[in-house]
Amino acid sequence: MKFITSMLVVASSIIVPSLGFSSITTELPSAAIIIDDSLFLNEKEALAKLDFPISEDDLIMKAKEYLSSGQGVDRPELLDSTFVFMGPVVGGSDGLKRDAYLEAVGGFKLTESFPDFNPRFHDFRADKLDAGRIWFTTVATGTDNGIGFLGNKPTGKTFRTPPQACSLTFSKEGKVIKYTIGHVMERSMGNTGGLGGIFGPAYAIGKPLPFPEAQPYKPSKRYQLLQLVGRIMSKTKKKKNDDKEE
Repeated sequence: MKFITSMLVVASSIIVPSLGFSSITTELPSAAIIIDDSLFLNEKEALAKLDFPISEDDLIMKAKEYLSSGQGVDRPELLDSTFVFMGPVVGGSDGLKRDAYLEAVGGFKLTESFPDFNPRFHDFRADKLDAGRIWFTTVATGTDNGIGFLGNKPTGKTFRTPPQACSLTFSKEGKVIKYTIGHVMERSMGNTGGLGGIFGPAYAIGKPLPFPEAQPYKPSKRYQLLQLVGRIMSKTKKKKNDDKEE
């Protein structure tokens, strides 16, 4: 249903000394904002329909507890036995299982490589359509002046990632059953070539990992060809229309 929300009414004062009035105030109609309410999810209603036994506030606290414990590495008991980790690339279609995740993440030693590492987690909120999931954002920063990242010598370079969407999904018992990270929200921001996760810092310090998925986005030859064909067709159509008008 569409409805109209009026903006503030503008009042103007007009000085008319010849009539003996100090001022005349008139109300002028302002522009209206038209909103199509059918486009927007009723978040409160949707969250209530999920009927999850743990409240949004409590889930957010659990998410922060997990992240504060080395993303679960320091407290493996926070992870459910069915836990999976998924990034845009890492983990594949099924994700990394619990033990593989704990081993992999524990081996990166981020804070030892980047002593001032700060993930800057923020904007925690419950998914209104997927029960038990908490979404949050990270814009990580750090300086490569520690032990050296992934076996390389320290470069002294600093990285800043683009905003990345992350999530933690909990069971009804409050255990973490899924952790997703690295989904870049705006690839033009930061200095990691639009890359998130571990790939971003590696690229920013000049030590990119040696496979295409760990490199900045580059259009394929097929896509470039498709774009070229599209431009040619657009120009041809425009020329035909111009010829008709003449």
